[in-house]
Amino acid sequence: MNSTISTEELLQERIKELSCLYEVSAIIAAHQGSLSTTLDKICLVLKQAWRFSEHAIIELQLESYYCATGIIPENTVFQNSAIIIFDEERGFVKVHYPSDQFTEKHFLADEEKLLNKVASDVSVLYERHLNKGKEELLKRSVERVDRLSILGEITAGIAHELNTPLGNILGFAEFIRDRTVEKQSQLDSAKIIKAAIYSREVVKKLMFFSCEMPQNMKFVEIVPIVSDALSLLGPNFSKAEISYEVDFKELQLEAQLDPIQLTQVLFNILINAIYVSPKNTVIKVSVYSDNSSFFIEIADQGPGVDAALKTKIFEPFFTTKPIGEGSGLGLSVVHGIVKSHKGDIRTFDNSPKGTVVQVQLPLKMS
Repeated sequence: MNSTISTEELLQERIKELSCLYEVSAIIAAHQGSLSTTLDKICLVLKQAWRFSEHAIIELQLESYYCATGIIPENTVFQNSAIIIFDEERGFVKVHYPSDQFTEKHFLADEEKLLNKVASDVSVLYERHLNKGKEELLKRSVERVDRLSILGEITAGIAHELNTPLGNILGFAEFIRDRTVEKQSQLDSAKIIKAAIYSREVVKKLMFFSCEMPQNMKFVEIVPIVSDALSLLGPNFSKAEISYEVDFKELQLEAQLDPIQLTQVLFNILINAIYVSPKNTVIKVSVYSDNSSFFIEIADQGPGVDAALKTKIFEPFFTTKPIGEGSGLGLSVVHGIVKSHKGDIRTFDNSPKGTVVQVQLPLKMS
């Protein structure tokens, strides 16, 4: 192939390059859906801009995306431009000619400028694509916070409205039970009392969730609180035919928090762990600290949490338990208490199976 080019040909190539820039800009401006589809279109347009387009092969790689407009020979001459994303090289775009027919002299200087411009446009497109994903995630997070805030106000109102009638129901049911001698009336009143107590516990959880429960923040030792919670749940462990192990790194560990609310956190997490644990398995409870926080980890050997549900388990009224066995408030209460203590709660997979719930709380409230 002749590498020399006339003035007329040079003008024609310049027109092709400008047309390519216009088409690439139009493709990027129209981008809405699949990023790979847009990049495929850019590769096809780019191929037509080179002087020997019938022999040119465009190769574009951007992280996991890869495209080549033809089979790339073993030996080629090529022009290359890096794709820079947030000041870091993440890929490249190349234009190949087979080396048995072409040399580097067959490339034009303006073609190199064009390639650099297209690589820059692809970088801008991809950065915009990544930022859009972040914006969508942030938008969903804000919407979720708004929903939880509104739900908190609603549940606070419900809790206040239910407290008085529940107190009356419980009081009169206890009065009937204590005053009546008829066996059936005693049995019926006992059922009413049991239902009223259960409902009152749900109201307490609603108040925890809506942050209506006052906090009594003070410095306390953590290990005795954890030990007492495990001891109180001893019958639950025995009934489920499972056991627990503890690993306390610091027996004298102290932190500033509400001890009653920490007990509520432990109860809810442990009861969930007991519920999902198979018989003859072990729940491991660990307590440790670093310079500013302490951690409680509760690890079960149950079936684990499905990946699709991990983002939902702390949402109010979400439960995987059968109807009547769970209100869906337990872990949302835990989440609310932990956040009110300026802490964090997360879950991750246990090994070889099961779930680890990790609670992180500051040693001292600022």
